[in-house]
Amino acid sequence: MNAKAKRRNVAENGDASEDLVLATSISNGEDLGPIVRLAFEMGRPESLLQQLKTVMKKKEIEIEELCKTHYEEFILAVDELRGVLVDAEELKGELASDNFKLQEVGTALLAKVEELIEAYSIKRNVTEAIRTSKNCVQVLELCSKFNDHIAKGQFYPALKTVDLIEKNYLQNIPVLTLKLAIERRIPVIKMHIEKKMSSQVNEWLVHVRSSAKSIGQTAIGHTASSRQRDEEMLERQRKAEEQDLSGYGDFVCSLDVEEIEEDCVLKFDLTPIYRVYHIHICLGVPQQFRDYYYNNRMLQLNSDLQGSSSQPFVESYQSYFAQIAGHFIVEDRVLRTAGGLLLADQLETMWDSAVAKMVSVLNGQFSHMDSATHLLLVKDYVALLGSTLRQYGYEVGPLFEALDNSRSKYHELLLKECREQLVNILGNDTYEQMVMKKDTDYESNVLSFHLQTSDIMPAFPYVAPFSAMVPDVCRTVRSFIKSSVDYLSYGAQANSYETVRKYLDKLLIDVLNEALLSTIENGNIGVSQAMQIAADISFLERACDFFTRHAAQLCGIPTRAAERPQRSLTAKVVLRTSRDEAYLALLNFVNSKLNEFMALADNINWTVEEMPQGGNEYINEVVIYLDTVLSTAQQILPFDVQYKVGIGAFEHISNTIVSAFLSDSVKRFNVNAVMGINNDLKMLETFADERFHSTGLSAVYTEESFRGCLVEARQLINLLLSSQPENFMNPVIRQKNYNTLDYKKVTTICEKFKESADGIFGSLSNRNTKQNSRKKSMDMLKKRLKDFN
Repeated sequence: MNAKAKRRNVAENGDASEDLVLATSISNGEDLGPIVRLAFEMGRPESLLQQLKTVMKKKEIEIEELCKTHYEEFILAVDELRGVLVDAEELKGELASDNFKLQEVGTALLAKVEELIEAYSIKRNVTEAIRTSKNCVQVLELCSKFNDHIAKGQFYPALKTVDLIEKNYLQNIPVLTLKLAIERRIPVIKMHIEKKMSSQVNEWLVHVRSSAKSIGQTAIGHTASSRQRDEEMLERQRKAEEQDLSGYGDFVCSLDVEEIEEDCVLKFDLTPIYRVYHIHICLGVPQQFRDYYYNNRMLQLNSDLQGSSSQPFVESYQSYFAQIAGHFIVEDRVLRTAGGLLLADQLETMWDSAVAKMVSVLNGQFSHMDSATHLLLVKDYVALLGSTLRQYGYEVGPLFEALDNSRSKYHELLLKECREQLVNILGNDTYEQMVMKKDTDYESNVLSFHLQTSDIMPAFPYVAPFSAMVPDVCRTVRSFIKSSVDYLSYGAQANSYETVRKYLDKLLIDVLNEALLSTIENGNIGVSQAMQIAADISFLERACDFFTRHAAQLCGIPTRAAERPQRSLTAKVVLRTSRDEAYLALLNFVNSKLNEFMALADNINWTVEEMPQGGNEYINEVVIYLDTVLSTAQQILPFDVQYKVGIGAFEHISNTIVSAFLSDSVKRFNVNAVMGINNDLKMLETFADERFHSTGLSAVYTEESFRGCLVEARQLINLLLSSQPENFMNPVIRQKNYNTLDYKKVTTICEKFKESADGIFGSLSNRNTKQNSRKKSMDMLKKRLKDFN
């Protein structure tokens, strides 16, 4: 029971605390919602209801106690309240009376106030109407002004008028109809202006494209004039240097600088494009116009790059490249002055496309060209194009690289043309000494190529030591040098001299030298022509120094640099070799002709019965021919070659005489035949001495004379006519008198030698003691030679 009592007390205490919390919350005016929600969630709504009833009972008790405490005061307050009610009724009556009086007084005044308010409203409306009318009038005036601008084609002022209406007046137009009409017309107006501008820019594009060729030609012509002035200045400078007055510091080089403004040279109007671009900026579509302009200019450029198919390239290349030059000159001006209409990247793309196409066209055209002149003309114009556009900042390196790549093609054609010219020159030349009748001929044919052998002006008519072929060849080579330098000038290569020298060597070696050798080896020339060719080659070899100096001068390098030994032409050595070939051919011609005259096996009776009183018939022709050859050589050939020709001819005669004795056609010979050949030999020796001294060769060549070349034949004849031929086997005597004779040759010849002549009385008529002793000595020699061999 105690436990139950305790639990009951605890429950009661818990309920009392909960009632206290509930009562406090109600007193404080707090929200009972959470308490109610918690009671329902815990499933005890009855307990909450009981607590509320308990709180209500407590409050009723408190109210009853409060009323009991203040009962008297409450009665007094009610009495006072009833007194106040009476006063309020009296005050209400007074207020109604005063209000009636006030209404009677204020009715007239209210009418006046209403009239005043109405007047103020009318004034406000009139003012607004005036302001609205003024706005409308201003807008309509601007619209009228806009119409005037449009009628006059003044699109920029018209557009500014539209912008003014749109920004400052449109939102303030009170007339909705007018406002809507203007709002609808503004886009139409802008579109109209844009179309008109597009029409104008299209007209300008057509005009500027038609003017591009003239613009390009003018600019390229200005570059050509500037180049010519530079060349003239360099030429004056070179002449001043060559005069070599007092060294490098003693001559003055003047540099004339002619400043020509671009606008004075290239007159074209970009105002329309500036205006149209600015209008598009005002329209708010600048990028649209930039794209339109760039795309149309690219289409024009691509069309120009296609070129003309109705004309050959060699006839239309100037127009083709001038058109492109004009296009990019205009674009450069647009880039610099049009305020962003064309971007640098766009122009670079445009230029790269054009360069690639031009390089392709050049490579294709150059590969099909068969004329060096045409290729040079195209190259020169393209070089001018590159120099012109380089001044505007364009990268023209690929163009010059394309020109340099065609260098081999150009020189191949140039060499081909020069080959034809040189072959014609050599084929048409008579190879006779050139005769000059006037000093002008001497200057143009000798002095201009430094071919003179003396600084003294000769008397006229002057017989030159060379034929007309030499100055003609020099002119052709000089023209080749000029053409080569012209092609290599103003290209990507800085120093063109080495290249010119390389191709000059190629011309002289592969073309000129081959043509000379072909002429020499042809066999259709005589001895005098061979002599003249040899002499001509000597002068051509001398002219090589002139060629190198001329090339250096045209290339703009000091001539002293070209005169260095290591820079000499290889062709000099090759021509010297060809000259030696000409000398050999000359000797072969002479020897061949001598063989015709000295057919000894046929012209001599080797077993003649009678002793001849003079020489054989052939020897006179030989002497006459030798005299002609040596006289001609004296006029044409230098000393050393004259000497070589004489030595070779006399050596050949000597060998021919010895070979005649060794010939198989000569079975035997007698002393009379030997004595006849001895007479021939004496005549030749006399002639040899006379020519050797008369030509002045004896003063220069003291070691071996013309007579010395006949020594083998002389020693053989002396041996055959000797009274004691067996002395040949004596070493001392042989070394002294027969040192040129060969044992085997002597053995063969002695075997054919018969002392007596053939015939019935031959042995009887020649029989004497001297002959018998010589015969015995000869027999002894034959026997000893047999034993020796």
